[in-house]
Amino acid sequence: MSAATKSRGFVGVVTPQDMTFDVPLELRSGAVMPAYTLRYETYGTLNETRTNAVLVCHALNASHHVAGMYADDPKNIGWWDNLIGPGKPVDTDRFFVIGVNNLGGCHGSTGPASRNPATGRPWGADFPLVTVEDWVEAQRRLADRLGIERFAAVVGGSLGAMQALQWSISFPDRVRNALVIAAAPRLSAQNIAFNEVARQAIMTDPDYHGGDYYAHDVVPRRGLRLARMLGHITYLSDDSMAEKFGRDLREGKLNFGFDVEFEIESYLRYQGDKFSTYFDANTYLRITKALDYFDPAMAHGGDLAAALAPATAGFLVISFTSDWRFPPSRSREIVKALLDNSHDVSYAEIDAPHGHDAFLMDDPRYHGVIAAYMGNIAT
Repeated sequence: MSAATKSRGFVGVVTPQDMTFDVPLELRSGAVMPAYTLRYETYGTLNETRTNAVLVCHALNASHHVAGMYADDPKNIGWWDNLIGPGKPVDTDRFFVIGVNNLGGCHGSTGPASRNPATGRPWGADFPLVTVEDWVEAQRRLADRLGIERFAAVVGGSLGAMQALQWSISFPDRVRNALVIAAAPRLSAQNIAFNEVARQAIMTDPDYHGGDYYAHDVVPRRGLRLARMLGHITYLSDDSMAEKFGRDLREGKLNFGFDVEFEIESYLRYQGDKFSTYFDANTYLRITKALDYFDPAMAHGGDLAAALAPATAGFLVISFTSDWRFPPSRSREIVKALLDNSHDVSYAEIDAPHGHDAFLMDDPRYHGVIAAYMGNIAT
């Protein structure tokens, strides 16, 4: 790694690790996972008192690969590398950062494509539905194995932020700070509708085979492409699409057909094609269901303040003005519920044009807020 690269705070080459658990995990659905494996990565050094650990929870199509690169695949840079590293807002010179691929994922942790020990074949359609609460419990078990009794912070954006929020409820004594970014306390009907259309695109693909497409040596690629294209539209803002693509024509003229004519069509097809080569359809179905099911207030008659009453963490809640999927009003619901409990909460509403994907961008105001907050966390 060159000196120039190091000066930019790059964590460099990283290596994934696997942790296998033999104690069964009872899921919220009532199903039980037997032995399972979680894939994770770490960045920085755990201090002697084990008080500087930060857990990063991933969103829908991300993974444990949060920062750095792989020696055999240097172009595969971690999805939040602009935020995490030496001297970056989540500073690995101070913090020991952990990224985990959630149970049910398709990037190394046990998931639908993994071998079912009861049959010797891939789990496929038999893999149970998992929830945010299940993921948090699995992450807690990983923390136990790593000897981490309490996280300095749990950080996440979008679905990852929901996990950070759930950590503060499920294990209030094990998280000192929760960074809840571009989140909602539960999905709106519109968001559930988007997820259902995406699932139907996959499940009606002739190659889906009821979820057991592994046995047929096929992938429901067409369904995955459509699901990704639909999802990607919801992650962007109208302004960002207009600025990047507008109504630009690829060939400078109308061709009066149904092939790609506009640049935005080309972009969406590219994103869909790429996604369909590496993401598992059964995983996509289960993660979107976990999104739909997340609603900590449900057990309290819809009272979010009551749901958040057990929390003891300090909170940083961040929203983005152009995020129409999880708009700032949803983050303000979380802030109000926290304030109703007299919890310690800071809130930032960032004027950014990128839509929901703003939480992944290298915005100096956004990163400045996180750097300031993390800088005040004692290690």
